[in-house]
Amino acid sequence: MDWKKYTYTFFITVIIFITAIFASNYFNQKKINEIKNIESQISIDISASETQFSLLSELSCKDISSEFLSKELATLGDKLSYTEESRGSDNAEVINLKKYYSLLQIKDFILMQKINERCGGKHLFIMYFYSNIENDCKDCEKEGYVLTRLRQDYPELRVYSFDYNLQLSALQTLISIYKIEDKQPALLIDDKVYYGFKSIDEIKDVIPALKEIDKQKNIKKASDKASTTER
Repeated sequence: MDWKKYTYTFFITVIIFITAIFASNYFNQKKINEIKNIESQISIDISASETQFSLLSELSCKDISSEFLSKELATLGDKLSYTEESRGSDNAEVINLKKYYSLLQIKDFILMQKINERCGGKHLFIMYFYSNIENDCKDCEKEGYVLTRLRQDYPELRVYSFDYNLQLSALQTLISIYKIEDKQPALLIDDKVYYGFKSIDEIKDVIPALKEIDKQKNIKKASDKASTTER
């Protein structure tokens, strides 16, 4: 009887273990498929935006919309972070996805700079370089939270995140152009590089336009409050 009991227990344990593995693989693959779908969508939207820009001689600048693309890039970045945490930064599929994502970010940065120049745009840019190597960047995670908060609070701000050690020729060219040293976290703002952790207030000091946005928001709030009181 003891032998049968142990045998049943063994088989039940094996079934539970196998089921857990299959479930984990299923959900991880589902997340990967979601990321690939978003990548395809972003790629189409970048092509559409580039076509719009090439037609600026015939189109009004107001016809060029970048908000949707920006949101999709942010969504893709969040999903990639989740996948990287679950599968590991050295996973081959994760690395390929990060390369594609990095290329999309660089392409978006170049496009938005052109739109700013041609249409007098007000987009603000931060390039964030981090490292996934263990114990190589203690403040990278904390800096990531700061930039996520800023991105959420300021739609005008576009934050591009790059793994400094990613073997991608376009990224390495970008690093070479701006002479970014292997010291993370690093922020590239208005062609100037800032090393080490930077708080929200410190970043606002570097980008005065963010303080001006805060000022305009406060004026609007005061105006809205005064209008409500009068009513």
